[in-house]
Amino acid sequence: MARILVTTDYLHPGDEIDDLLRSNGHTTVYSPARGSRQPGELADLLTTADAVLAASEPITAEMLVQATSLKIIARSGVGYDSVDIDAAAARSIVVTNTPGANSNAVAEMALMLILMCARRVGDTLDGVERGDWPRNDTVELRGSTLGIVGFGPSAKLLAGLARAVGMRVLVHTAYPDETIDVQYRELDAVLGDSDFVSLHARPTADTVGLIGAREFGLMKNTASLINTARGSLVDEDALVAAVRTHQIAGAGLDVVDVEPLPANSPLREFPNVVITSHLAGQTVQARASASRAAAEEILRVLNGLPPASPVRA
Repeated sequence: MARILVTTDYLHPGDEIDDLLRSNGHTTVYSPARGSRQPGELADLLTTADAVLAASEPITAEMLVQATSLKIIARSGVGYDSVDIDAAAARSIVVTNTPGANSNAVAEMALMLILMCARRVGDTLDGVERGDWPRNDTVELRGSTLGIVGFGPSAKLLAGLARAVGMRVLVHTAYPDETIDVQYRELDAVLGDSDFVSLHARPTADTVGLIGAREFGLMKNTASLINTARGSLVDEDALVAAVRTHQIAGAGLDVVDVEPLPANSPLREFPNVVITSHLAGQTVQARASASRAAAEEILRVLNGLPPASPVRA
């Protein structure tokens, strides 16, 4: 019987995933990741765990030193940059994720943020709340150009949604898919030609600060940046400067560099920067799919089988 630590905050004792894990003879321990933990809290929890069904909070090399029973860290989501993959590998700890489980949800959120920027929903909501009745000029998506950076499952679905509403789609990726009707371009060309730029690149050491001052300088002053991938892809100081000086028209962000967004963040100053709280993949359907996939990975590994979606450095 294994001890499974569950830190994903939407999973609870007695739910479907809990029943699945317990029916296979295991014990579940719940410690949901909500905001900041006390120093050493997660490290202490890991010392007695054989597996962890993990949220997106950091799991560092230091935390793994005493986790001598830990066999698998199963992320209930796509991103795994919060886990020290090298440290886990050095201790023969399997790390998995759930690619594709929330792709549709992320694509829909990206389209929503595009629409919010195009129709200046942030300005309008703020104005109505103040007692005004804004009648801003806005733009339609039909006939505009969407640039997509990175072309994984959610980006491919977004391309289909964008084409369905009449947008031209440009893509920058190292892995073109010629079965999809988009135009592939170098990054600078995508940035320069697009009315909306949506980020879907993997967070790696090479993509930290992928969009910075130089890249904002290439964008149209009527263009908006959309990010549903990871906050680390964007140099936030450069983004603030680009919005403040009207170098770009605005941004729609579901992810930021520090989450939750600090109260004193300058990004809060701009009504043309729409910010949501890392919700892109958090639909009922996506949560169910991702959590079941992560739980099944845990059961496979605990039963001595190879994982379906291992993550490697």
